[in-house]
Amino acid sequence: MKRKIFVALFCLGLMSLKGQDDKVIFVTLDGLRWEELYKGIDLELAKNKEYNKDMEAILKKFDAPTEKERREKLMPFSWSHIAKHGLMIGNREEGSKVDLTNAYHFSYPGYSELFTGYADNERVNSNNYVMNPNVTVMEYLNQTKNYKNSVLAFGSWDMFNYIINDERSKVPVNAGYMHSLNPKPSEKERWINQTMDFTPKRWGTVRFDVFTNLYAMEALKTQKPKFMTVSYCETDDFSHDGLYNQYITSANRIDQFIQELYEYTQQDPFYKDQTTFVITTDHGRGEGDEWKHHSNKIDGAGETWIMIFGPKTPKINPKNQFYNNQIAATIAKLLGEEFKSEQPIGKPIF
Repeated sequence: MKRKIFVALFCLGLMSLKGQDDKVIFVTLDGLRWEELYKGIDLELAKNKEYNKDMEAILKKFDAPTEKERREKLMPFSWSHIAKHGLMIGNREEGSKVDLTNAYHFSYPGYSELFTGYADNERVNSNNYVMNPNVTVMEYLNQTKNYKNSVLAFGSWDMFNYIINDERSKVPVNAGYMHSLNPKPSEKERWINQTMDFTPKRWGTVRFDVFTNLYAMEALKTQKPKFMTVSYCETDDFSHDGLYNQYITSANRIDQFIQELYEYTQQDPFYKDQTTFVITTDHGRGEGDEWKHHSNKIDGAGETWIMIFGPKTPKINPKNQFYNNQIAATIAKLLGEEFKSEQPIGKPIF
């Protein structure tokens, strides 16, 4: 009898620990429009020689007779797995809307809104290298009992150190052309460092997303964060360069990166069945020739989207109005925490 009681108590203890061990991987795709996610490639842009330097190959790979087929070709994991097992919000043609609340509709204010749950239009109003005065959900979680020293952030843009305010928050942020921050870098991380150093740089402040993904993957294996942010940026930078072929190729590649992250969590006991993914963007962009740009002067730049999948996927009706300022509190709630701030923040979506 005593043995049965001990086993029962032990199992209850394991269940309790599992509840404390909830994990979230938060992924952002900089400036990816809801139109590509839900409708696939924009044929007008794909057939424009000014924006598509490899038209024949791009159309062969991503074109199809219907929008449904085109979106499945562009983002195959999103539509084969996330759409079937998770939550997708932001298809405006079906009455599902996600919008920014910040006044600017470009990156630093967009990420600050995402990470802090608050649009600080007075103090966060540029892309200047200034430490964020607001507390992010990363910083908040890093101060909690369950998630202290178990928060990591990876980003292709070197601004993320400032957006997350790594000096104050003490959250390790690997961004831009930084090497691995792992106190005991693995052989793979040393190889990534060297390969990145020897790779030509297209943008001075933004590294290619493959390096961000490699660092993030290695961190899952060696550092085991409970909350990790991975911010890919090529979709925005190639857009500003006017290269639609590279924009959609990057979106397709990031879809594969997300699949890789997910498949790793499914074979690692530390993450398996305990990890929820939250995926979104920091802003939208314009249509037609304005596709290259985004600001508060461009229609569509404030329109975004959200995807969530994993064991804690919210059971809600996506055909409603949502906002990017709700995501920080949603992440905290998925982890069993309540994000509190000095500022009024957006409520969780569920």
